[in-house]
Amino acid sequence: MKKILSWEALKNEVERRRGEGQKIAFTNGCFDILHVGHVRYLREARKTGDLLILALNSDASVRAIKGDKRPLVPQGERAEVAASLEAVDYVTLFDETTPLKLIEYLRPDCLVKGGDWKEEAVVGSDAVRSWGGKVVLIPVVEGASTTNIVEKVLHVYGKG
Repeated sequence: MKKILSWEALKNEVERRRGEGQKIAFTNGCFDILHVGHVRYLREARKTGDLLILALNSDASVRAIKGDKRPLVPQGERAEVAASLEAVDYVTLFDETTPLKLIEYLRPDCLVKGGDWKEEAVVGSDAVRSWGGKVVLIPVVEGASTTNIVEKVLHVYGKG
């Protein structure tokens, strides 16, 4: 089954699965260089619903948030890698700097973010709670970040 879906195709699948009584979990992020922190996070996020949607920031969205040097990995490759993970049921892309429009469109039952966020600061938390959903924060793996990996590579291999 195809795991990388357009918003419309994903909405149809979400409605079908919700009609079967399944709970929809949603998370989002750049997932630029996939690392153990991402893998462990997604594995835990998957436990919060019957299916897990991973919304990836598009290349334009990542640049708007993180600057012109990012993303390091193009959106198509990031989506393919993320979709290959057992914990992830579906992947979709969004161009905005936040996933709020997509969250409101899909209306997930559970919104999942890393524990480095405060619940009230999680984009979409108010919306998800307004329709009876919940927000779940998952502890992050200390030291596991794309920024740390890039800094290590630059340190080991030099900046030139």
